[in-house]
Amino acid sequence: MAPVVIVLIVIAAILLGVTIVLAVLGKKAQKRQAEQDEQIQATAQQYTMLIIDKRKMKMTEAGLPDSVTANTPWYTKRAKVPVVKAKVGPKVMTLICDPNIYEMIPVKQEVKAKVSGLYISSVQGVHGKHLTMPEKQKKGIRAWANRKLKEQQQK
Repeated sequence: MAPVVIVLIVIAAILLGVTIVLAVLGKKAQKRQAEQDEQIQATAQQYTMLIIDKRKMKMTEAGLPDSVTANTPWYTKRAKVPVVKAKVGPKVMTLICDPNIYEMIPVKQEVKAKVSGLYISSVQGVHGKHLTMPEKQKKGIRAWANRKLKEQQQK
């Protein structure tokens, strides 16, 4: 056999091994995530809160309690997380939000939220209003030109 064919077979075997390892690790991570979601749902309580502010910031800068930042791994402390500052009853609290619902949370409005510890897992409007994801505006010169064209056509 030619050396090129041998090298290609070895590379294919290595890629297959890496793919299998990643698949196994991914399944384990999915199981852990499902268990954590069940625990969060089991301990969640519903609160009515006034959202003051929301931002994405590093955990060390978010103003979370020292016990929370002490228990997080070093690589997570540098990552930006969605943080919501809300007034729950008479207290102003800093809460961590689920990244999937972060965009739905309205600022300076009251919402009903399911909170587990310092983690907001779901949000709905007060009086049963359903909150929806806001439309993302496209960026760029072509999108800007299309918006201007639509504005002129509406006049």
